[in-house]
Amino acid sequence: MPPEVLQRYLSLLGVQRRKPSLDALYELVQAHLLGVPFENISKLYYKKHQGLRGLPSLELFLDGIERFHFGGTCYTNNFYQYQLLVNLGYQSKLCGADMSNPDVHLVSIVTVEGQEFLVDAGYAAPFLIPLPRDLAIDYTIVLGRDRYVLKPQDAQGCSRMELYRDGEMKHGYLAKPMPRQIKEFERIIVDSYRDDATFMNALLLARFFPSRSLVIHNLTVIESQGTLSNIRTLANQDELVQVIFECFGIPREFTMEVVNGLGRLEDAWS
Repeated sequence: MPPEVLQRYLSLLGVQRRKPSLDALYELVQAHLLGVPFENISKLYYKKHQGLRGLPSLELFLDGIERFHFGGTCYTNNFYQYQLLVNLGYQSKLCGADMSNPDVHLVSIVTVEGQEFLVDAGYAAPFLIPLPRDLAIDYTIVLGRDRYVLKPQDAQGCSRMELYRDGEMKHGYLAKPMPRQIKEFERIIVDSYRDDATFMNALLLARFFPSRSLVIHNLTVIESQGTLSNIRTLANQDELVQVIFECFGIPREFTMEVVNGLGRLEDAWS
């Protein structure tokens, strides 16, 4: 990553370059999650206008953040966060994670000050700090109606993340510690642009703050703070476009074009 691009990335996050340390990693992880939303509007928009079927370039990713308040989905957010960490001197591995299919998610495993952490800015989840992997008991994060549980490593050194919603298991993934190259995931990324793929048939945007979150899932808006969630259903697509503009800053014309092109609206967590 050229020095000027690295500095631009840090400037967009609002942080200064620091020597790698646990404290600096905490600052970077929080800044990335607060500054770069999870959203798939950019994915749909770039597919239509640029024929994109893979990761956006780093320049396009940073332009999207700066000009249109975009972020990305799991592969984009987590791959570029991984590259940022490596270019800042962190000992970081890019790792695949299994959901219903192998390697459909991506995470970083970072070692700093003798400890290993899971870093994930692409799960639409309130992972505001690096998550410890050397666990003897479950590590739990609660926000609103959601409870995220990171389990102790299994015999193969894998870390299981479980999402419980309203007390019931809703989703999850198994992060595998083997270091990988992004080219190993090319086919999976291409498949994520297929007409029947999840994020071609659903809208999911998540924005995080130090103690609360705002999630838009299709026509549902979920605002969470503490252990409470306020859930409301939007009346129509016009209201959806306006709420996304007000809450995320994404231009109305981009969202309207994307929404009009969607077919069925699926459950993004299915």
